[in-house]
Amino acid sequence: MSAYAIYRLPHEDHATQIRQTEGEPVELSTLTELNGRSGFVVAPFEVTDSQPILVIQGEAERVDLLSRSVECGVWSENTPAADSSLRGNLTPHSTLLTPYYKVDFANFHSQLENDTFRKIVLARCADEVLEKKVEPIELFYRACALYPRLFVALVDTEKSGCWLTATPEILLDRNGEDWRTIALAGTMKLEGDQLNGEGETMRWSTKNIQEQRIVATYITECLEQFTGDFEEEGPRTVRAANLVHLRSDFTFRLSDEGHIGDLLHVLHPTPAVCGLPKREAFQFIIKNEHTPRRYYSGFMGPLQMESTHLYVSLRCMNIEDHVCHLFAGGGLLKDSVEEQEWAETEAKMETMRRILQAEEA
Repeated sequence: MSAYAIYRLPHEDHATQIRQTEGEPVELSTLTELNGRSGFVVAPFEVTDSQPILVIQGEAERVDLLSRSVECGVWSENTPAADSSLRGNLTPHSTLLTPYYKVDFANFHSQLENDTFRKIVLARCADEVLEKKVEPIELFYRACALYPRLFVALVDTEKSGCWLTATPEILLDRNGEDWRTIALAGTMKLEGDQLNGEGETMRWSTKNIQEQRIVATYITECLEQFTGDFEEEGPRTVRAANLVHLRSDFTFRLSDEGHIGDLLHVLHPTPAVCGLPKREAFQFIIKNEHTPRRYYSGFMGPLQMESTHLYVSLRCMNIEDHVCHLFAGGGLLKDSVEEQEWAETEAKMETMRRILQAEEA
């Protein structure tokens, strides 16, 4: 099978497709091997022999989204996600806490109470069974129509399988000589009249503010290893689908752009998807989460093609015929509450569920 990727940048009216018709994507075992390379990168949370870093190479082709006839019904990003009339093609699922999540939460949270970690991210997976198969490219076009603010990408390779993401989190982005990354953490759900705005009336809890500051401090320490020429703006409230987050923007310049892989090695995974101390939290997650993350909470996007736009693979799903494996996680601090963290993952999974629901809306 030929490998391909198609992506749409936030607020763009077109997508870009890269299809590799000859050979297989380049497989890499370390992020530093991305130094000097170009192509569409698909990186996992944990790099292994069975889930390597992939670089899809081919000619970039523009796809005009405005000319596409996408059936997303009359509802939009502002439609309340909990509306049961939108269930459509999905087999009903339980929203109750699972035994696996209870075990994982108790295990992870005990490490925070013992001061082993300052923060750690707990993720989970939920399967959505479709009554009839939907082509992945159709799901991509629905996501583009529903989520104009987000980076939307669909990737399919023999090694990774098929993944769709609609994510708000920039890992590394380039505009001319300026590079950019962000610290994105803290999550609240928009409801009722709040869906008509950008979250400007939301009041943030101490837990959310602390979580975002942890991520921002970490990114500052990473950038200091590569440049002294950077600025931080924020935090500010930003909307992503029916959620809002706290975001700080970092703009910087690099004197040597031949070592982007080295920078990515330091940045990824950020505390927004992992924890602190980073190395210890990363190893704990790998050993203790019930469901391997695979390419969830890795990153993807074009690297050194016409430009660089790498995004963390959040709000994503792995598509396998009639089953879609949805992934979501949340940052735990010492004062985290199990039911609230579960509810946050449910809210995040709605981003993908609403794409699956759209057909019958």
